[in-house]
Amino acid sequence: MNFLDKLKNQILIADGAMGTLLYSFGVDTCSEELNLSQAEQIQNIHRAYIDAGADVIQTHTYAANYLKLQRYGLEDSVKEINSAAVRNAKKAAQSNAYVLGTIGGNRGIKTSSITIEELKRSFREQLYCHLLEGVDGLLFETFYDLEELETVLTIARKETNLPIIAQVSLQDPGFLQDRTPVNEALKRLEGLGADVVGLNCRLGPHHMLLALEQVEIPKHAFLSAYPNASLPTYTDGKFHYEGDADYFQKSAQRFRDEGVRLLGGCCGTTPDHIRAYASELKNSIPVTEKVVKLKQKPIIVESPPKREYTPLQEIVKERPSVIVELDPPRKLDTTKFFEGAKALKEAGIDSITLADNSLATVRISNESLGYLLKSELGMRPLIHLACRDRNIIGLQSHLMGLHTLGMNDILAITGDPARVGDFPGASSVYDVSSFELIQMIKQMNEGLSYSGKDLGQKTAFSVAGAFNPNVRSVEKAVKRLEKKIQFGADYFISQPVFSEEKLIEVYENTKHLDTPIYIGLMPLTGSKNAEFLHNEVPGIKIADSIRERMALLNDNPLQAAREGVAITKSLIDTALDLFNGIYLITPFLRYELTAELAAYANQRASEIRGASYAENTIF
Repeated sequence: MNFLDKLKNQILIADGAMGTLLYSFGVDTCSEELNLSQAEQIQNIHRAYIDAGADVIQTHTYAANYLKLQRYGLEDSVKEINSAAVRNAKKAAQSNAYVLGTIGGNRGIKTSSITIEELKRSFREQLYCHLLEGVDGLLFETFYDLEELETVLTIARKETNLPIIAQVSLQDPGFLQDRTPVNEALKRLEGLGADVVGLNCRLGPHHMLLALEQVEIPKHAFLSAYPNASLPTYTDGKFHYEGDADYFQKSAQRFRDEGVRLLGGCCGTTPDHIRAYASELKNSIPVTEKVVKLKQKPIIVESPPKREYTPLQEIVKERPSVIVELDPPRKLDTTKFFEGAKALKEAGIDSITLADNSLATVRISNESLGYLLKSELGMRPLIHLACRDRNIIGLQSHLMGLHTLGMNDILAITGDPARVGDFPGASSVYDVSSFELIQMIKQMNEGLSYSGKDLGQKTAFSVAGAFNPNVRSVEKAVKRLEKKIQFGADYFISQPVFSEEKLIEVYENTKHLDTPIYIGLMPLTGSKNAEFLHNEVPGIKIADSIRERMALLNDNPLQAAREGVAITKSLIDTALDLFNGIYLITPFLRYELTAELAAYANQRASEIRGASYAENTIF
């Protein structure tokens, strides 16, 4: 009987995890390759699931696509591995189980890491292998990104009339990672031609059932569920699962009550878990009606949170504004740092910006210094936040902490890679880029976490984006600014500029933007400083004429520093004719230099405003 015909009248039991068993046997490599080198072992696992009561088994091909196999140098073995996997499953199944060709999702949280065109090419290659080998149906599983699943489902439906099971994985019970409600997502998949729609992976029975409570019984498709055994535990460098089979047996009837007709297992499940399901549900009659607990997307209804300081983007639109970067110290003595902060406060700056371990060098936490600046000196801290050091969990936790401490001004940056810093063996995280980080922060301003969870309050972050004008094509750099504006950037802070020509070029290429820019300026302290910045620091280029001026004073450090200040004052004069925002970067905690420059910038701004007022009052 046809697979779908059976589902019309009875619940079918599917198999469980393959990788869990392989790793328990000591396999710690590309397990899909074992379809070739350990075919008998793969077949034995398939048979174990069938003996446990599985009506349906899936090929061991979840990650057998070009994009994932290339990690092991096996990208040219896609056809060979997938074909062997189907043959292994069919040999084990004989006429005792249906064989589904499995294709897994590729995109995770960072959806931009793989283009749709790459996904299409990789998917088609794997799909045709399964169709040629004659599977009984197709199983698309562990898709976090709905766009990816809709794309491959559309392709597959045009290529075959075989039954298709399309399963999503949830970041949070009830919602996909793009915050699409699960009921809506499954309806969309049904509309694109999926014969079975459902959930698999990440969630154990408890949370998967909570999600299914929100899912209506499809009009034309059937429901499936493949929960994990439990939440994973990490011990001695390995993940393992502790959920027992009795717990699965107790949950089986609840899955039936939620309308599930195809019930299997995902990570951590074994033949024992499937046997538990089968003992409760094999050949059971499915339910056709249920009461649905539909949940809408969280809506946070409250007035915007109060801010202690007016957002910088509003200030800089109204008048000239000066902010200064004062890097947290590399050592624990903060005496000079706070001396500098007091001097800069006296110079009348609007904010001190605090880098987040710039150039991947270890410094005192900018969050702690920011809090002390705010609480003890009454100064506004602008906290840099890099994607390098924290995963997506840590980033959100850090932002929630900043909100709790009343620090609302953020510069979102990708961050220099760890290998350039003083611990080159450290890892760089980069779960998200600066674009997604900006988006995450602005979503928190709506009261929602990155996965769509209700935070209970709205944050009040003002988000700056970084801007590097020291590139061959300023036009391309501006395109990145425009993209950051789309993701929610409120204003921009630039890398330091060292020539009037570059200031003018930046102005001409950004004057169409309504989003304000704080233009970066940094006093040079000497020739070595200039050469190092020009040749070794990413994103900084210094004009030959400036480097030559500094080289002439190579033997006179004091005079060289004064020359650096003089050059920066000249740049301030030009910058204030073009931009309202001045961003001064303090070199080596030499705060006396930026304090002098901040005072100069404020004085020049006052003179400009006075001249403008006088001009406007002449009759």
